[in-house]
Amino acid sequence: QVQLVESGGGLVQPGGSLRLSCAATGIFSTYDMGWYRQAPGKQRELVAAITSGGRVNYADSGKGRFTISRDNAKNTVYLQMNSLKPEDTAVYYCNVHTTNWVLDYWGQGTQVTVSS
Repeated sequence: QVQLVESGGGLVQPGGSLRLSCAATGIFSTYDMGWYRQAPGKQRELVAAITSGGRVNYADSGKGRFTISRDNAKNTVYLQMNSLKPEDTAVYYCNVHTTNWVLDYWGQGTQVTVSS
């Protein structure tokens, strides 16, 4: 059974930093991993993704500010977010999937609020 446990969200002032973590159980290190977010009234969107081989992809909104990484030994994916802006406020979801998306799983989401 696949389980994703996210942590690290919270309230931060503009310009601050947060580090999100997502620990996955029941998956293989061959799964691709990523972070998505959904703001109120908006569709869920990709934030960053990392393949099992370490290739990364970022949405334009996070380039230069966000860094995704993974620890295959722990089946954990991280999202380091720096220089946060109010428009980064959203629920952030962890995702893991097989390369062909036949299998994909989502975390429960963690709230990130950027506000002074």
